[in-house]
Amino acid sequence: MQQFHHYIGGQFEAGSAQFDSLAPATGRPWAKMPEASSADVDRAVQAAEDAFFAPDWADMTASQRGKLLLRLADLVTENAQHLAELETRDTGKIIRETSAQIAYVAEYYRYYAGLADKIEGAHLPIDKPDMEVWLRREPLGVVAAIVPWNSQLFLSAVKIGPALAAGCTVVLKASEEAPAPMLEFARIFDQAGFPTGVLNVITGGPEAGATLTSHPSVAHVAFTGGPDTARHIVRNSAENLASTSLELGGKSPFIVFEDADIESAVNAQISGIFAATGQSCVAGSRLVIASTIKDEFLARLKEKAEAVVIGAPDDMATEIGPLCTKAQRDHALALIAASTEAGAKLVTGGSAPDGPGYYFPPTILDCSEAPDAPCLNTEFFGPVLSVVSFDTEAEALRIANDTKFGLASGVFTQSLTRAHRMIRGIRAGIVWVNTYRAVSPIAPFGGHGLSGHGREGGLQAALDYTKVKAVWLRTSDEPIPDPFVMR
Repeated sequence: MQQFHHYIGGQFEAGSAQFDSLAPATGRPWAKMPEASSADVDRAVQAAEDAFFAPDWADMTASQRGKLLLRLADLVTENAQHLAELETRDTGKIIRETSAQIAYVAEYYRYYAGLADKIEGAHLPIDKPDMEVWLRREPLGVVAAIVPWNSQLFLSAVKIGPALAAGCTVVLKASEEAPAPMLEFARIFDQAGFPTGVLNVITGGPEAGATLTSHPSVAHVAFTGGPDTARHIVRNSAENLASTSLELGGKSPFIVFEDADIESAVNAQISGIFAATGQSCVAGSRLVIASTIKDEFLARLKEKAEAVVIGAPDDMATEIGPLCTKAQRDHALALIAASTEAGAKLVTGGSAPDGPGYYFPPTILDCSEAPDAPCLNTEFFGPVLSVVSFDTEAEALRIANDTKFGLASGVFTQSLTRAHRMIRGIRAGIVWVNTYRAVSPIAPFGGHGLSGHGREGGLQAALDYTKVKAVWLRTSDEPIPDPFVMR
C-alpha cells in the first residue's frame, strides 16, 4: 500500500503511528496514513513558531511573500490532475468535480499573492498637536488550520492563502478521514521555496486536535467542520486565548417562487443537493417551493434525479460517487427512517444499493405534511433533499429562517423587488439569486448561528490574520511636562 507522511519543519516523517485509509468506492484499505501524537503536534507547532520569528520569514517583504504564493499557485496548477486523482480515490468524490475544483484552487493562492502587499495600515488625525499616530497591521502568529475531508484543498487554500499573505505561519491538521490530498499537497508546497517551518501538515484524531487547538503557542484557530467539534475547539481555545474562525455546517433553504424559470431552478437544485454526493456545507438541502408549482417541479426533479449516473468516482461519466464513509451512509438511512415515520413521503431513492462501497442514490423526501420531520433540521451531508411548500412570500421567509444554521441560501424568482426583499430578510451569510453553489476568491464565504463565524475569501479573510498595533510618535522637542498627568 502507498505510504503517506507528515510534513514537520521541512521534513517528511511517518508519524508516531499509522492507520489504514479506506477507499469509499470499495470499502477496502488502499494506503497507510501517519497519525500524529501530542508530541508530534507539539513539534509541528514549535517548527511554525520558530519559522514565524526567524529572519528569513519575519524580515521577508510582503511582495516577496506574494511571489512565493504565486509560485505555489503555479505548482498547484501543474499538479492539479494528480491531486484530483488522489482526492477521488481517498474521498470518493467524482473526478469530474475534483479535477475542476482543484484547478480553480490555484486562483485562491494567486488572489492572496496579489493581496500580500496591499494589507495597509492607517494614519490617524489625532487630537494632540505634538503627536503623530499611525496603525500597523502585523501577523497574528502561529495559525492552527483544521480542515475536513470534503473539498480539503479548497478549504485549506482559504486558510493558508490569507494566513501566509499576512505573514503568519501554519500548522494544518487534515482530517483522519481521507487525508491523502493534503499530505501530498505538502510535497508540492515543499517545492515552492518557502522557508522551513512556514507550513506544517499533519493528520490524526481527537488527541491531535485537542493538543493543537489548546497549544500555548497557537494564536488563531481556523476550523471547518461540524458544530459539535467546534464547541470542543472553543473550549480548548480558553487555554491559550486564541482567536477562532469557524466555518461549520448548514441546512440551507433553496426557495423557488411560482414565477421562477423552472428548468433553470431544477438544474440548480440538482447541483445544490446532488453534486458532490451532497457532501457540501452549502448544500441546498431544504427545497422551499411555491405550492402552485410544487407538483410540476417535483416531477421534473424526480425524473432528473433518477437519471443521474451513479458509478465509479474515477470515471468521467459518473455524476454521483460513493459517500466518504460507512458512518455517513448509516446516518442517512437512520434519518430517512425517522423522517418517514414522522410523516415525510419518500419521492425517490432512500435505500443503499447492494455491493461494495458506500454508494447512496439521490433521495427526495416530501415534508409538506410533516413540518416536524427531523430531516428538515438535521444535516445529512449526503444526497438527500427535504421538500416543504409555501403559499405566501412571508411564509417562505419564515420557513427559510426556521433553522439554527445560517450559512447559505438560494432564491429563484423573476421579480427584482421580491428578490431584494428576500435578500434583506434571509438570515444567512450567502444569498444566491437565480444561481447556486458559486464561489470566488474575491467574495467572502461564511455564516452565523450554528454555521459559525468569521469569513473566508476576500480581503477581510487576510485582515483576520492580522492584529493592529498603534504607534505614537511625539514630535515636540520640549521636555515632557507634568509626568503625573496622562497625555
